[in-house]
Amino acid sequence: MPENVFIAINGDALHSKSKVYIGRALARKGAGDLDEYQLWASLALELLGKAALARKHPSLVVDPTHWQSMFVAAGVNVTTDVKTITAKTLFERLAHLVPRFDKTVQKFCQDIAERRNAELHSADLPFRTMRLDAWEARYWHACDTILHQMGSSLEQWLGAADAKAPRQLLDEAANALEAAVKLRVEAAKEQFEGLKKAERERLAAEAELREPDQQAGIFKGRYDEIWVESCPACKCRAFMTGEQSGEDISEERDEHAIWEVVDREFLGEEFRCPTCDLALTGSDEIDASGLSYIHEDQQEREMEYEPDYGND
Repeated sequence: MPENVFIAINGDALHSKSKVYIGRALARKGAGDLDEYQLWASLALELLGKAALARKHPSLVVDPTHWQSMFVAAGVNVTTDVKTITAKTLFERLAHLVPRFDKTVQKFCQDIAERRNAELHSADLPFRTMRLDAWEARYWHACDTILHQMGSSLEQWLGAADAKAPRQLLDEAANALEAAVKLRVEAAKEQFEGLKKAERERLAAEAELREPDQQAGIFKGRYDEIWVESCPACKCRAFMTGEQSGEDISEERDEHAIWEVVDREFLGEEFRCPTCDLALTGSDEIDASGLSYIHEDQQEREMEYEPDYGND
């Protein structure tokens, strides 16, 4: 990573500024100004996300179409007018860097950024119409998710005293989510078990015939892979889908090999059971149901070779 990085895209500097802004946010909350609380909080979230990317590499936060900014990211300070990525691009990139920054968290972050833009650049007052309980717990969850990837925590980011309330709010939200998911699973289980035995056996037999590549239509989003899971409610063949988070070549091969075996990892985003209609969205709901949101498999594929140059 380049050492001579302009402060505008320096990970530590971005992190420090995010701490200043979240401090201002909490001060406005303490004063009862909930509009400015959400405004400063949204700015702190974006800076925190950029800090996470910049610590991986500063090139991840600069506008790739602005060559001067790319030079700065490489440690060559040719300008002080550094162009950075939009909030939309930021949150899309975080989804590939932070394991639990799933589509649900990504959408929340994008929504709060759009409200901030409307607040600053129009006569609209979107923050005033947002109830505190409609966004605050999810906000702290998003921050906590990013901080965890950075090897930090809310306690470190805010200071132990200031973090007490958000941590309690997070714990309450997590407990509420876990309880809601367990009730959802139990309701689907009871409904399935209420069917006659012959009907349950027929449905289970039909489920075994379903293949992952035929299930794209049951999911709301489009993802990299669909895989089989056992439904926690009816125990029938069900499916999960998600984004690929990494891959590694799994075995050595000789120079004449044309195939390679790749270990792949995916992060679950949605679970659907066509048999009992149980639906889970986001890694938190999937985790609360007792399923693992991490999926690993192997794929054999033809190797790609770089063309030889200068040999003709």
